[in-house]
Amino acid sequence: MKFVFKKTAIQGLLVIKPEARGDERGAAAEIYKASEFRKAGIKETFVQENRSVSRKGVLRGLHYQRAPQAQARLVRCGRGRAFCVAVDLRPKSKTYGRSYGLELSGDNWLMLYAPAGFAHGFCALTDGTEVTYLCSKEFSEAHYAGLRWNDPALKINWPIKRPKVSPKDAALQSIEASPR
Repeated sequence: MKFVFKKTAIQGLLVIKPEARGDERGAAAEIYKASEFRKAGIKETFVQENRSVSRKGVLRGLHYQRAPQAQARLVRCGRGRAFCVAVDLRPKSKTYGRSYGLELSGDNWLMLYAPAGFAHGFCALTDGTEVTYLCSKEFSEAHYAGLRWNDPALKINWPIKRPKVSPKDAALQSIEASPR
C-alpha cells in the first residue's frame, strides 16, 4: 500500500495519508511502514505508542519533551474526530512559535508527523475520540514540559471555545515562559 506525504508551511511537519482499501467488509491500511517513511525523509525509529480516549470537548496538551528526550511523533485518530495541533519550538527554526492544526478522524485516515522539537495537543470533537501516537523516545518525567493551550502568541483557532482541560494542563505556561 502507498502513502501520500504532504508538506505543510512548517518545515518538517507533514500530513500523511495512507492508502486505505475497502470493500463490503470494511477497510484496511498500512499505518506505518519504515521503508516508505525513510523514502519520505522520516528516519526515526519509534519506541513508544500512546493511546487516549476522550469525551467531546476534552483538550489535551500542548505537551513536549525537552532535549535530550525530545520526541518525534506520528499522530492519528482511530475513532471519532480530533482537532490536532503542533507548535514549532525549534529555537533556530524560521517558523519558531508557529502552530499548525488539522482535523484527524477515523474516517479521513490522516496522520500528522511532527519532528522532535514540536509541542503537540488535540481537542476531541466527538465522544469516544481515540488518538494514538508513536514516539521516537520514551517518556521522561524529568524532560516533560508544555504550553498553555490558549496562549494568544500561538494564534491557535481551536474549534471548541470552552474545552475541558486538566488542572495540570491549565497550569502550563506561555511560549515565552516555557522551558526549552
